[in-house]
Amino acid sequence: MTLQEKFGQLEKEGSALLATNFYNYETLLGVLKAASSMAMPIILQTSPSTINYLGVKMAAAMARAGLEAHGVEGWLHLDHAESYDMIRECLDAGYDSVMIDASEKPFDQNVEITASITELAKTYNANVEAELGYVAKLGQSHNKEGFTKPDEAKEFVRQTGVDALAVAIGSAHGFYKKEPKLDLELLKTIYEAVDCALVLHGGSGIPAEQLREGIRRGIRKINVATEIKDIFMGTLKKELLATDNIDLRQVFPPATEQVIRLVQKKLSIIKEA
Repeated sequence: MTLQEKFGQLEKEGSALLATNFYNYETLLGVLKAASSMAMPIILQTSPSTINYLGVKMAAAMARAGLEAHGVEGWLHLDHAESYDMIRECLDAGYDSVMIDASEKPFDQNVEITASITELAKTYNANVEAELGYVAKLGQSHNKEGFTKPDEAKEFVRQTGVDALAVAIGSAHGFYKKEPKLDLELLKTIYEAVDCALVLHGGSGIPAEQLREGIRRGIRKINVATEIKDIFMGTLKKELLATDNIDLRQVFPPATEQVIRLVQKKLSIIKEA
Protein backbone atom coordinates (compact mmCIF):
# COMPACT_ATOMS: atom_id res chain seq x y z
CA MET A 1 0.00 0.00 0.00
CA THR A 2 1.39 3.41 -0.94
CA LEU A 3 1.37 6.19 1.63
CA GLN A 4 -1.17 8.02 -0.52
CA GLU A 5 -3.46 5.00 -0.31
CA LYS A 6 -2.90 4.80 3.44
CA PHE A 7 -3.92 8.42 3.85
CA GLY A 8 -7.12 7.60 1.97
CA GLN A 9 -7.79 4.74 4.38
CA LEU A 10 -7.08 6.94 7.38
CA GLU A 11 -9.48 9.55 6.05
CA LYS A 12 -12.28 6.99 6.05
CA GLU A 13 -11.32 5.82 9.54
CA GLY A 14 -10.77 9.31 10.97
CA SER A 15 -7.33 8.32 12.19
CA ALA A 16 -3.69 9.35 11.71
CA LEU A 17 -0.13 8.06 11.41
CA LEU A 18 2.71 8.85 13.75
CA ALA A 19 5.80 10.02 11.88
CA THR A 20 9.01 9.75 13.88
CA ASN A 21 12.51 10.81 12.99
CA PHE A 22 15.40 8.43 13.55
CA TYR A 23 19.07 9.36 13.77
CA ASN A 24 21.00 6.12 14.26
CA TYR A 25 20.39 2.42 14.75
CA GLU A 26 19.36 2.82 18.40
CA THR A 27 16.65 5.42 17.80
CA LEU A 28 15.39 3.46 14.78
CA LEU A 29 15.23 0.32 16.92
CA GLY A 30 13.29 2.12 19.64
CA VAL A 31 10.69 3.39 17.19
CA LEU A 32 10.27 0.00 15.52
CA LYS A 33 9.98 -1.92 18.79
CA ALA A 34 7.30 0.49 19.96
CA ALA A 35 5.31 0.16 16.73
CA SER A 36 5.69 -3.62 16.74
CA SER A 37 4.59 -3.93 20.36
CA MET A 38 1.36 -2.09 19.57
CA ALA A 39 0.84 -3.58 16.10
CA MET A 40 0.55 -0.10 14.62
CA PRO A 41 1.92 1.38 11.39
CA ILE A 42 4.58 4.08 11.42
CA ILE A 43 6.29 6.60 9.16
CA LEU A 44 10.07 6.63 9.54
CA GLN A 45 11.54 10.03 8.81
CA THR A 46 15.03 11.29 8.04
CA SER A 47 15.94 14.96 7.88
CA PRO A 48 18.57 16.28 5.47
CA SER A 49 20.99 16.37 8.42
CA THR A 50 20.45 12.67 9.04
CA ILE A 51 20.93 11.95 5.34
CA ASN A 52 24.22 13.82 5.49
CA TYR A 53 25.18 11.83 8.59
CA LEU A 54 24.13 8.31 7.54
CA GLY A 55 24.03 8.56 3.78
CA VAL A 56 20.92 8.01 1.67
CA LYS A 57 21.53 4.35 0.85
CA MET A 58 22.40 3.45 4.44
CA ALA A 59 19.36 5.24 5.86
CA ALA A 60 17.03 3.57 3.36
CA ALA A 61 18.58 0.13 3.91
CA MET A 62 18.35 0.45 7.69
CA ALA A 63 14.72 1.51 7.55
CA ARG A 64 13.67 -1.23 5.12
CA ALA A 65 15.53 -3.96 7.00
CA GLY A 66 14.10 -2.73 10.31
CA LEU A 67 10.50 -2.66 9.11
CA GLU A 68 10.83 -6.20 7.77
CA ALA A 69 12.64 -7.56 10.82
CA HIS A 70 10.04 -6.19 13.24
CA GLY A 71 7.00 -6.92 11.09
CA VAL A 72 5.90 -3.29 11.03
CA GLU A 73 3.84 -1.67 8.28
CA GLY A 74 5.67 1.52 7.50
CA TRP A 75 6.90 4.09 5.02
CA LEU A 76 10.14 6.03 4.63
CA HIS A 77 9.87 9.81 4.38
CA LEU A 78 12.35 12.61 3.73
CA ASP A 79 11.49 15.49 6.04
CA HIS A 80 12.04 19.22 5.41
CA ALA A 81 14.14 18.95 2.29
CA GLU A 82 15.00 22.06 0.32
CA SER A 83 17.25 20.48 -2.31
CA TYR A 84 15.83 19.08 -5.55
CA ASP A 85 18.91 16.88 -5.92
CA MET A 86 18.55 15.38 -2.44
CA ILE A 87 14.88 14.68 -3.05
CA ARG A 88 15.66 12.93 -6.32
CA GLU A 89 18.46 10.94 -4.64
CA CYS A 90 16.08 9.77 -1.91
CA LEU A 91 13.43 8.82 -4.46
CA ASP A 92 16.05 6.85 -6.37
CA ALA A 93 16.93 5.08 -3.11
CA GLY A 94 13.32 3.96 -2.67
CA TYR A 95 11.83 6.57 -0.34
CA ASP A 96 8.03 6.38 -0.28
CA SER A 97 7.53 10.04 0.48
CA VAL A 98 9.35 13.36 0.33
CA MET A 99 8.72 16.78 1.77
CA ILE A 100 9.73 19.91 -0.07
CA ASP A 101 9.86 22.81 2.36
CA ALA A 102 9.64 26.15 0.58
CA SER A 103 7.37 27.59 3.26
CA GLU A 104 9.60 30.59 3.91
CA LYS A 105 9.41 31.61 0.26
CA PRO A 106 6.66 33.87 -1.11
CA PHE A 107 3.46 32.01 -1.97
CA ASP A 108 4.06 31.95 -5.73
CA GLN A 109 7.61 30.64 -5.31
CA ASN A 110 6.42 27.99 -2.86
CA VAL A 111 3.86 26.88 -5.44
CA GLU A 112 6.39 26.79 -8.27
CA ILE A 113 9.02 24.86 -6.30
CA THR A 114 6.50 22.44 -4.83
CA ALA A 115 4.85 21.76 -8.18
CA SER A 116 8.22 20.80 -9.66
CA ILE A 117 8.72 18.23 -6.90
CA THR A 118 5.21 16.88 -7.33
CA GLU A 119 5.90 16.38 -11.03
CA LEU A 120 9.15 14.56 -10.22
CA ALA A 121 7.58 12.35 -7.56
CA LYS A 122 4.78 11.23 -9.87
CA THR A 123 7.32 9.21 -11.85
CA TYR A 124 8.14 7.27 -8.66
CA ASN A 125 4.51 7.04 -7.44
CA ALA A 126 5.76 8.73 -4.27
CA ASN A 127 3.89 10.85 -1.77
CA VAL A 128 4.67 14.57 -1.69
CA GLU A 129 4.31 16.78 1.37
CA ALA A 130 4.72 20.55 1.49
CA GLU A 131 4.24 23.27 4.09
CA LEU A 132 2.20 26.44 3.94
CA GLY A 133 2.37 29.06 6.66
CA TYR A 134 4.88 29.63 9.43
CA VAL A 135 5.77 26.70 11.70
CA ALA A 136 8.73 27.98 13.72
CA LYS A 137 11.90 25.95 13.29
CA LEU A 138 14.60 25.44 15.91
CA GLY A 139 16.04 28.80 16.89
CA GLN A 140 13.23 30.80 15.30
CA SER A 141 10.73 32.94 17.17
CA HIS A 142 7.49 31.25 18.18
CA ASN A 143 5.72 34.60 18.18
CA LYS A 144 5.77 35.30 14.45
CA GLU A 145 2.32 35.45 12.91
CA GLY A 146 1.80 33.28 9.90
CA PHE A 147 -0.97 30.73 10.40
CA THR A 148 -2.11 28.92 7.28
CA LYS A 149 -4.99 30.68 5.52
CA PRO A 150 -7.74 28.32 4.32
CA ASP A 151 -8.23 30.07 0.97
CA GLU A 152 -4.49 30.01 0.27
CA ALA A 153 -4.32 26.36 1.30
CA LYS A 154 -7.08 25.49 -1.15
CA GLU A 155 -5.33 27.29 -3.99
CA PHE A 156 -1.93 25.89 -3.04
CA VAL A 157 -3.15 22.29 -3.14
CA ARG A 158 -4.98 22.92 -6.42
CA GLN A 159 -1.91 24.37 -8.12
CA THR A 160 0.70 21.97 -6.73
CA GLY A 161 -1.19 18.67 -6.53
CA VAL A 162 0.47 17.73 -3.23
CA ASP A 163 -0.71 14.66 -1.36
CA ALA A 164 -0.10 16.10 2.10
CA LEU A 165 0.11 19.61 3.54
CA ALA A 166 1.76 20.66 6.78
CA VAL A 167 -0.29 23.48 8.27
CA ALA A 168 0.58 26.26 10.69
CA ILE A 169 -2.04 26.27 13.44
CA GLY A 170 0.07 27.03 16.52
CA SER A 171 2.66 24.28 16.69
CA ALA A 172 6.45 24.75 16.44
CA HIS A 173 9.54 22.65 15.94
CA GLY A 174 11.67 22.03 19.01
CA PHE A 175 10.79 22.75 22.63
CA TYR A 176 7.88 24.94 23.76
CA LYS A 177 8.46 27.67 26.33
CA LYS A 178 4.83 27.38 27.39
CA GLU A 179 2.05 24.92 26.66
CA PRO A 180 1.06 25.24 23.00
CA LYS A 181 -2.53 25.91 22.07
CA LEU A 182 -3.55 24.73 18.63
CA ASP A 183 -6.13 26.74 16.69
CA LEU A 184 -8.47 23.81 16.18
CA GLU A 185 -11.22 25.91 14.61
CA LEU A 186 -8.78 27.08 11.95
CA LEU A 187 -7.73 23.47 11.40
CA LYS A 188 -11.35 22.47 10.80
CA THR A 189 -11.77 25.25 8.26
CA ILE A 190 -8.58 24.27 6.41
CA TYR A 191 -9.67 20.63 6.41
CA GLU A 192 -12.97 21.57 4.80
CA ALA A 193 -11.18 23.65 2.15
CA VAL A 194 -8.57 21.20 0.86
CA ASP A 195 -8.48 17.74 -0.67
CA CYS A 196 -5.28 16.27 0.76
CA ALA A 197 -3.92 14.84 4.00
CA LEU A 198 -3.15 17.41 6.67
CA VAL A 199 0.07 17.19 8.67
CA LEU A 200 0.96 18.54 12.10
CA HIS A 201 4.62 19.39 12.55
CA GLY A 202 6.09 20.08 15.97
CA GLY A 203 4.18 17.28 17.66
CA SER A 204 6.69 17.05 20.52
CA GLY A 205 5.22 18.55 23.67
CA ILE A 206 1.65 19.08 22.46
CA PRO A 207 -0.87 17.84 25.06
CA ALA A 208 -2.53 14.54 24.23
CA GLU A 209 -6.08 15.88 24.11
CA GLN A 210 -5.10 18.57 21.60
CA LEU A 211 -3.50 15.91 19.42
CA ARG A 212 -6.60 13.73 19.63
CA GLU A 213 -8.86 16.66 18.78
CA GLY A 214 -6.54 17.57 15.93
CA ILE A 215 -7.00 14.08 14.50
CA ARG A 216 -10.77 14.39 14.86
CA ARG A 217 -10.58 17.65 12.90
CA GLY A 218 -8.52 16.33 10.02
CA ILE A 219 -4.88 15.75 10.95
CA ARG A 220 -3.66 12.53 9.30
CA LYS A 221 0.07 12.68 10.12
CA ILE A 222 1.73 13.81 13.35
CA ASN A 223 5.48 14.47 13.40
CA VAL A 224 7.62 13.79 16.47
CA ALA A 225 11.38 14.35 16.48
CA THR A 226 12.67 16.60 19.27
CA GLU A 227 11.36 14.45 22.11
CA ILE A 228 13.10 11.40 20.65
CA LYS A 229 16.49 13.11 20.53
CA ASP A 230 15.98 14.63 23.96
CA ILE A 231 14.99 11.48 25.82
CA PHE A 232 17.64 9.38 24.10
CA MET A 233 20.50 11.78 24.81
CA GLY A 234 19.28 12.63 28.31
CA THR A 235 19.18 8.95 29.27
CA LEU A 236 22.51 8.21 27.61
CA LYS A 237 24.23 11.05 29.48
CA LYS A 238 23.00 9.66 32.81
CA GLU A 239 24.19 6.18 31.88
CA LEU A 240 27.64 7.41 30.89
CA LEU A 241 28.04 9.35 34.13
CA ALA A 242 27.06 6.29 36.17
CA THR A 243 29.44 3.77 34.60
CA ASP A 244 32.93 3.23 33.25
CA ASN A 245 31.62 0.54 30.90
CA ILE A 246 32.93 1.07 27.37
CA ASP A 247 30.68 -1.57 25.80
CA LEU A 248 28.19 0.54 23.88
CA ARG A 249 26.02 -2.55 23.42
CA GLN A 250 25.29 -2.34 27.13
CA VAL A 251 25.27 1.44 27.51
CA PHE A 252 22.89 2.27 24.67
CA PRO A 253 19.94 -0.07 25.46
CA PRO A 254 18.56 1.99 28.41
CA ALA A 255 18.35 5.03 26.13
CA THR A 256 16.66 2.95 23.43
CA GLU A 257 14.19 1.67 26.02
CA GLN A 258 13.14 5.23 26.81
CA VAL A 259 12.53 5.88 23.13
CA ILE A 260 10.31 2.79 23.03
CA ARG A 261 8.22 4.06 25.95
CA LEU A 262 7.93 7.55 24.45
CA VAL A 263 6.78 6.30 21.05
CA GLN A 264 4.34 3.88 22.68
CA LYS A 265 2.74 6.85 24.48
CA LYS A 266 2.45 8.78 21.23
CA LEU A 267 0.93 5.80 19.44
CA SER A 268 -1.54 5.36 22.29
CA ILE A 269 -2.76 8.92 21.73
CA ILE A 270 -3.55 8.08 18.11
CA LYS A 271 -5.16 4.78 19.07
CA GLU A 272 -7.47 6.53 21.53
CA ALA A 273 -8.45 9.38 19.20
